[in-house]
Amino acid sequence: MARKRYQGKINDKERSKLKLINAVGTVIQTKGYTGLTATNIAEAAGMSRRAISLYFGTVDNLIEIYVKGKDYWVAAAGNAPTLAEEIGGKGTKELLETLLLNQFRYFYDNEEMQKIVLWQISERTEIMYDVCEEREKLSKAFFALSDKELDGKDVDLRAIAALLVGGIYYLVLHAKATDSLFCEIDINEPDGFKRIQKAVSHVLNCAYGDLSHSPPVD
Repeated sequence: MARKRYQGKINDKERSKLKLINAVGTVIQTKGYTGLTATNIAEAAGMSRRAISLYFGTVDNLIEIYVKGKDYWVAAAGNAPTLAEEIGGKGTKELLETLLLNQFRYFYDNEEMQKIVLWQISERTEIMYDVCEEREKLSKAFFALSDKELDGKDVDLRAIAALLVGGIYYLVLHAKATDSLFCEIDINEPDGFKRIQKAVSHVLNCAYGDLSHSPPVD
């Protein structure tokens, strides 16, 4: 039997890179995005600043790798080439519903991602611009399919999805920051959380015409 080649240096390199990537999250949680300096990241990782240059080139490259690894929609976009296969015979409504409900739960549970989104809407940076462009890969693949499914129907699914995605982000940030009601709903309580989930499904049912009676709009 052939002996396995020793890969200690490779493993050490990957462990070091992972420590630095994780350190970005530590700094975001403890110091916020304004604390993302080479010194703070290296200190949180227990490594030298030189290691950042050695493994990632620049601090921005390191931060971008971290953010893309955490971002829900970027991760989903990675599956864009196989999107049609994943939908199968179910249709785009079921896929969009699953994506949105999973986004809701993921974003609610992930404090680091909440701070990243706050950073994204607080100032324009090259890092966040690249992340947004990466997210749009999923939109492009998904809407190409939904356009065919909704052909001939007066439904602006892009606008509907934008409101749902943005609404989920805001509801979570509001609930986490203020611990107060929004439209008399508390998503920090299981009942309130489920109400939003049901509302997402209801809106999509209406958009796709699955309900015989849609609620009136004033």
